[in-house]
Amino acid sequence: MLPLEGPSLGPLLPEHWSEFIVGIVLFLLIWFVMAKKIVPMFEKMYDERTAEITGGIEKAEKAQAEADAALRKYQAQLANAREEAGQIREEARAQAAVAGAEIKQQASDEAARMVETARAQIEADRTQAVRSLRGESGGLATDLAGKIVGESLSDDERAKRSVERFLGELESQAAETK
Repeated sequence: MLPLEGPSLGPLLPEHWSEFIVGIVLFLLIWFVMAKKIVPMFEKMYDERTAEITGGIEKAEKAQAEADAALRKYQAQLANAREEAGQIREEARAQAAVAGAEIKQQASDEAARMVETARAQIEADRTQAVRSLRGESGGLATDLAGKIVGESLSDDERAKRSVERFLGELESQAAETK
């Protein structure tokens, strides 16, 4: 084999042409194997990973869209619930106001009835007291008049007329002083 001559490349320059040709053949062989076997495997793996990543991104976007839709739905339901709660509160306030007014009216009616009953009872007691006082004062007045006059006023009719006249005069004097 003939040695190669040329600029000195040091240990990179083969000593013989045969080494150079073998190096080129081996290089082409390795390049061919890489191009036909190894690079397609890497490409396939790259495509699979790209598909997984793309699928993951699509799934994530889909999940995000579903989450956004669920959030909007939840917010709408929450808004509806708040509105309904407000309506219920307003209805309860209105019912409480009506019930309060009814209770006040019932209490007022009951108080008026109790006052009227008390007035009627007082008037009845007053009338009974007046009758009782008339009877007692009449009897006392008759006894006193009988002692003053010196004659017996035991005649009931005459005594009654005298007592009635006396009490009438007392009442008219009392009315004039008022």
